Amino acid sequence: SIAGIILGTCVYNASGPRTGSSAALAKIAESAAGAILTKSATLVSQTGNPQPRTWHSPDDKASMNSEGLPNSGIDYYIDETTISETLEGCPNGSRKPYMVSISGKTLDDNLEMMDRISKVEDKIACVELNLACPNVIGKPIIAYDFEQMRTILKTIKAKKYPFVLGLKLPPYLDSKNLQEAASIINEYSSMVRYVVCINTIGNALAVDDVSEAPFIASNNGLAGLSGSAVKYTALANVRQMRQQLKQDIDVVGVGGIETGADVFNMLLCGASAVQVGTCHWKEGPKCFDR
Repeated sequence: SIAGIILGTCVYNASGPRTGSSAALAKIAESAAGAILTKSATLVSQTGNPQPRTWHSPDDKASMNSEGLPNSGIDYYIDETTISETLEGCPNGSRKPYMVSISGKTLDDNLEMMDRISKVEDKIACVELNLACPNVIGKPIIAYDFEQMRTILKTIKAKKYPFVLGLKLPPYLDSKNLQEAASIINEYSSMVRYVVCINTIGNALAVDDVSEAPFIASNNGLAGLSGSAVKYTALANVRQMRQQLKQDIDVVGVGGIETGADVFNMLLCGASAVQVGTCHWKEGPKCFDR
């Protein structure tokens, strides 16, 4: 379980690829995944960055994306029809936790989305607030700006929302920065029930030696790095967050998960549950069964 939410298994999907529609989410529901997490929603629908915006290395060890949060907008993901169509995929009449990820362009956008979610919170297991996206052009990673992060959490706490709240965090490559982030989150332990470590490692670049240009079209070719190459950074962040956070704040691990052994590594480092992103992107929901 995470934050008191019972999971069918400790493994479920990360927000991102194959999570944008009820049809895609229903396939996750049908699989052995322990829960269902939506695409990170913005206040209104958006198409994201120009194509090509994804890349996989030939040796399958690394992937990159600069999607720019393409999604159908928050109203779609909290609509009764979307939720019903998603949960129809659950086998044998069961019901898996339906989780919503949000990533507003501004604090006001996030508050508006949370206001809307609070009106239907009985249908939603929890909200994962994404403070970690590196691929919105012109926007910094919020969770690296500690004063902004504290202001956001203080403002949300004052609203006294009824739903379970988790935070998606970026990778911290400096232990002191990780400790500062954990200290701020601990200040709001009555509200933040879990954290997710890590999002993609930003500022990565892959260059095509044939076209002599970056594989990614947008943002000068810069993108978020994922896949097995990030596993060891993810493990370090999970372990240190577990050591730094108050015990009643759960840690969910994500990054480089491809096998059951990878999942076990995350659990050994202190994760209560594990998300799968790039492997799900490449393999589809059958990865959860495997």
